[in-house]
Amino acid sequence: MQKSDKKDYFNAKIYKLIVLLNTLSKVLKFIIFEHLQNVVEMCNSISNIQMRTCKHRSTDTTLQLIIKKIHIVWSDTRRKVISLLSLNKKNVFNNVAHNKLLHDMKKKRVFRLLLKFVKNFLKNRCIMITINDYMIMKRSVNIDISQDSSLSSILYLFYNINLLKACDDIRLRTSFTDFVNDVNILIYEKFMKHNCKVLSEIYDRCEQWSKMHDIKFSKTKHELIHFIRTSKWFNMNINVKLMKHQIDLKSDIRILKVQLNFKLKWAIHMHHVEAKLVIKQKIMQTIIKST
Repeated sequence: MQKSDKKDYFNAKIYKLIVLLNTLSKVLKFIIFEHLQNVVEMCNSISNIQMRTCKHRSTDTTLQLIIKKIHIVWSDTRRKVISLLSLNKKNVFNNVAHNKLLHDMKKKRVFRLLLKFVKNFLKNRCIMITINDYMIMKRSVNIDISQDSSLSSILYLFYNINLLKACDDIRLRTSFTDFVNDVNILIYEKFMKHNCKVLSEIYDRCEQWSKMHDIKFSKTKHELIHFIRTSKWFNMNINVKLMKHQIDLKSDIRILKVQLNFKLKWAIHMHHVEAKLVIKQKIMQTIIKST
């Protein structure tokens, strides 16, 4: 902005440097984010079944992929049942081991300069907890990825690569979709017992990965559903036991905020949407009355 008392702006002394550290940091992180995305797209470093942060992929893409696979299996003349096991990971960004993340990125041939930036980006992290008036002193944190950064999601994709290899198995006819902490394993065969047996085997692989990468699954959020066209062909009461943890079969489950019915009927999801609208309407009425 020019000032009236300073007419000669060719004089370098007139200028003053204003350093916007936060803004520059965000710009730099965005540039690195773009570079990592290009690495992913060019080198096929990330599988097509990972949806978060990748270009032209979203929650809608994940749901469309699952539904499309189900319809493809249903179009086959042979009677097959599609079983889907939905898993949920606990605190995904808070439990990332830096050395393992950098190792996985190096295996995918990420440029050394980008690796060096990520390594420095993860260094010297501190945490400070405040409870009412009591404040705990700053402590260094040697684990986790900052969730307030645009880099967090794409870095976690690299951290998740080995889980994909464990779950996506053509030989076992399993397919896998992943959206950060939501993991969905789908298998199709003639018999439900075989599906449950394979899902149990795949889950054991997931547990091995979680122990190596310091990630835990929330067992209370595990859900199992069998997608079939006609229920009279199959026994709908078969459950699956994973690591001594019994999972009850459900007729509809929630995947990425959408209710999926075992026959892919959308009436149940519409009921959930209507119930939410009623609650929100009551909240709005309360706010209007108070104002």
